Amino acid sequence: MAPRLKVLGIAASPRKGGNSDALLQRALLGAESLGARTEEVYLSDFRITPCTECNHCLTGGSCNVIDDFQPILGKILNADRIIFATPVFFMTVTAQAKLLIDRCQCLWVRRHRLQRPIIGRPGIDRRAAVIAVGGSRGRKMFDSIRWTMETWLDALDMRYTAGLFVNRVDEPGAIQNHREALAHATRLGRHLADPAALASDAPTHTVLE
Repeated sequence: MAPRLKVLGIAASPRKGGNSDALLQRALLGAESLGARTEEVYLSDFRITPCTECNHCLTGGSCNVIDDFQPILGKILNADRIIFATPVFFMTVTAQAKLLIDRCQCLWVRRHRLQRPIIGRPGIDRRAAVIAVGGSRGRKMFDSIRWTMETWLDALDMRYTAGLFVNRVDEPGAIQNHREALAHATRLGRHLADPAALASDAPTHTVLE
């Protein structure tokens, strides 16, 4: 019997139970329905300091700043799938998300400058999806989310497979009335956890209003 996939949900909102978090939980339930083991972490529960640009990572590909980044990094590297969920703050990810992403500079160095594997299991099919929720009417606010996540997931050596972006949702709990978004999040989790599902060369982005 094949081992169960490990799906890590990363909630980047400073508010637990918010709209992006609700979609993330639906996606994790979708993954669980296909037998995946899931875990959700809230970045607001961790103390992650900014990257200090000390360049320690240039010599060994590891970060010299010791804080809560290390346990989160362990979860990321141990995951077969990642679902990253964030609200849109000033046209990009939250501060909590950016702290984590910037600290992963050590992984970019490890992979692209030192030419070392990110994990000790080369060739493993690791995939990720992104969920973002914004309050404005425009769709361009998701461009920065997409570009940031593409770059970050490349550093993690994970294939970015799908993005679910929902606009015009701002009030707390409003996403619960968006049946299409909730259903799509469930399908996203199921597809991500389906070992038989083929990953496309480019991520599929869905924008809902």
